[in-house]
Amino acid sequence: MDPTKLRRAIARTPLAPVAAFPKRLATVARHDAKVLRTSARWLVGSREHHNYTYDLTKLSRQHLAWFVSVVCAVPVGQVRTYFGEIESDDALRRHIEHTTAGAARRGLADRQVRYARRIGWYAIVRAARPAHVVETGVDKGLGSCVLAAALLRNAAEGHPGRLTSLDINPEAGYLARSEPWSTVVDLVIGDSIAAIDALDRPVDLFLHDSDHSRAHEKREFDAVEPKMAPGGLLLTDNVTHTNVLGEHAERTGRRFLAYRETPARHWYPGDGIGVAW
Repeated sequence: MDPTKLRRAIARTPLAPVAAFPKRLATVARHDAKVLRTSARWLVGSREHHNYTYDLTKLSRQHLAWFVSVVCAVPVGQVRTYFGEIESDDALRRHIEHTTAGAARRGLADRQVRYARRIGWYAIVRAARPAHVVETGVDKGLGSCVLAAALLRNAAEGHPGRLTSLDINPEAGYLARSEPWSTVVDLVIGDSIAAIDALDRPVDLFLHDSDHSRAHEKREFDAVEPKMAPGGLLLTDNVTHTNVLGEHAERTGRRFLAYRETPARHWYPGDGIGVAW
């Protein structure tokens, strides 16, 4: 019998799963071998134990550019220009490398600067030109530096703004404690909900990146809602794990959009950005 006809005949019988098993096994094995190779390289070559940093694939970077373009209503070419700004900021890159090398936690951080989806944060701040940005969850302060760099660029173009960075860890934010980035950053150590309640000026852009439990994320958005300026943006770094911001957007009459990144040459599947506006 012709091989093609034989395969088709088997496919119509209960033996089909058994016959297909070797091919399916080979497909899974190739995939798992690639993940294992990538994981082994990371285990040997990286020091990070959480908040992993990496580059984005070329396709994922393009999708992020369109995501920001839609959310901020700016041409996608302009968003790519913003990406280029942060990626070519040699002063910031040298600062991060130098400060990481001398930090007390240097044994748990890579010196190489990889921004991943944070270039999207940068582009959103550049496009939206917020006067007051609030972020919860600072860790080393890489994201704070990215946000501060965008605010400094905005200020040079006549649109000044400040960043309020909230974290419960007294050691957080060491990357954002140097000038010129520190000149636009107010680092507040304490409970995020209490700190949000104490804010004394409207919030133009809010970014949740702290305790990623569903309950705490909801508490932060509920707490900041009365503080938001008209037309303000709400962002979450937890969008691949909960729909808290999507639900908040529906309750408050906002639009919502989510982006999921794809890391390049990394075992971690990536995270994403959710925006309500």
